[in-house]
Amino acid sequence: MKIAITSTGPTLDDPVDPRFGRCAYFVIVKTNDLSFEAFDNESIALGSGAGIQSAQFVASKEIDAVITGNCGPKALQTLSAAKLEVFVGQSGTIREVVERYKRGDIKSTDKPNVTDHYGTGSGTDMNQWMRKGCGGGMGMGRGMGMGRGMGVGRGMNSSTWNVSGRSGATMLSNKERLKRLKDQANELRQQIEDLESNMKALE
Repeated sequence: MKIAITSTGPTLDDPVDPRFGRCAYFVIVKTNDLSFEAFDNESIALGSGAGIQSAQFVASKEIDAVITGNCGPKALQTLSAAKLEVFVGQSGTIREVVERYKRGDIKSTDKPNVTDHYGTGSGTDMNQWMRKGCGGGMGMGRGMGMGRGMGVGRGMNSSTWNVSGRSGATMLSNKERLKRLKDQANELRQQIEDLESNMKALE
């Protein structure tokens, strides 16, 4: 079996990205030997239609299923039209969700679990912020979901199939990955503060 998983990074040990249309990477795994390919999600910068474009991209990779955290109605409709099983509500590392899938511990769905605009902001240009990967301006509408850290590891449009689960010279060191994860955590804390501030202003 061959499955596509939304990921915050290009390896099996990176966390699942909760967003489908605007995830950082798609990691496509062969379940029999855990060999995989990692693709940058080029739809992350789209103003609209990211879910549909992302769905069309993974469907073109001749996969059997998609695993993600959240999937909106239009993306799910596109994936279903391609005869793909969709599994939502997943978290943990890519390796962990693949094992859950292989054990049959997760169930597919035919219903979206978020709106089409999940993962986008209003006011601030969320897409520009995501491309830069390091925050941009303050204020309303920073959106939800994981950031891309400091953009380390970009340019991996297609790593080769790799049974060992490593992706060659473009792999990040543990120090670089730790720094990126810390940057993402800081961005998420800032997003939460911004959202709480905006909610108080509306109360």
